Amino acid sequence: MQIGHHILKNNLVVAPMAGVTDRPFRQLCKKMGAGLAVSEMVTSNSLLYGSEKTKRRANHEGEVDPISVQIAGADPQMMAEAAKHNVDNGAQIIDINMGCPAKKICNVMAGSALLKDEPLVSQILKAVVGAVDVPVTLKIRTGWDKDNRNAISVAKMAEDIGIQALAMHGRTRACLYKGDAEYDTIAAVKQAINIPLIANGDITTPEKAKYVLDYTDADAVMIGRAAQGRPWIFREIDHYLKTGTHMLPPTVDEIHTVMLEHLHDLYAFYGELTGMRVARKHISWYTKGLSGSAAFRHHMNSLESTELQLQAISDFFAELKHRNDRLVYDEPEAKSTKNKNKDAIAA
Repeated sequence: MQIGHHILKNNLVVAPMAGVTDRPFRQLCKKMGAGLAVSEMVTSNSLLYGSEKTKRRANHEGEVDPISVQIAGADPQMMAEAAKHNVDNGAQIIDINMGCPAKKICNVMAGSALLKDEPLVSQILKAVVGAVDVPVTLKIRTGWDKDNRNAISVAKMAEDIGIQALAMHGRTRACLYKGDAEYDTIAAVKQAINIPLIANGDITTPEKAKYVLDYTDADAVMIGRAAQGRPWIFREIDHYLKTGTHMLPPTVDEIHTVMLEHLHDLYAFYGELTGMRVARKHISWYTKGLSGSAAFRHHMNSLESTELQLQAISDFFAELKHRNDRLVYDEPEAKSTKNKNKDAIAA
């Protein structure tokens, strides 16, 4: 798959998720097989460029190319300035957020709220495309609500203006993450445009990835919540798409190693105190459903140092390996594919 002059190693993309797709997570997912990882939303408000949160989100040091940064806002000129600012700070692809359904985003007429106002969509796209010399991509939903699915008209407009790839979540803004994603609208959009289309929504297994690619004829799939605590899903899907067979599940030792590498990267990126707190949700995702993990996760949230956190993880995985060399899930939690963690807002 190609976006502008960037040729991706495969057609698997990490969805932008606020509070999740920071640099450590993006790097890990790329290492585990993703061809592209889009950053969490970066504000277009220049007054916030100097905030610690915004500076961290613009930190791409050591990140594997191509570096895609998602910007959010509703003012065309501010969005253009944000695009230039992020390109100056290392962005190689600018992604425009018109897909986030969160109230705090939509209440300021950004994210998927913009789909209500196609003239404003046009102004924003023209301003951003005209402001930078890197590829600009767009993330949308199928529409505002089930009676107002305007994805085809927005997609055609985007292509005409110069957007070079489109990612599309198979729900309306009103749907949030309720119910099942639908792929008929994605398939219809694919027939209407010639730029690459990335399908998103409820892609949780290798079989589902293949189904969505076949059903929609999309060029790629975008995976969000299913990668939380399971970054190896990208190599599993890649292997399945190439061979039609499943990889063996990761061993307990490998999961432990991947998790520790991720946590140490978080500690270094955020500092020990904030890193320890950010790590809690990732630890919960890594261990959710594993045999005996409910009590472990409850205990983990009470620990207040990285040393205690790492020791508790070591003890848990030692016990897990003693029982079985490969991951063993408790049946009730293993069946759940929906992540209800409120820290993660998929864009």
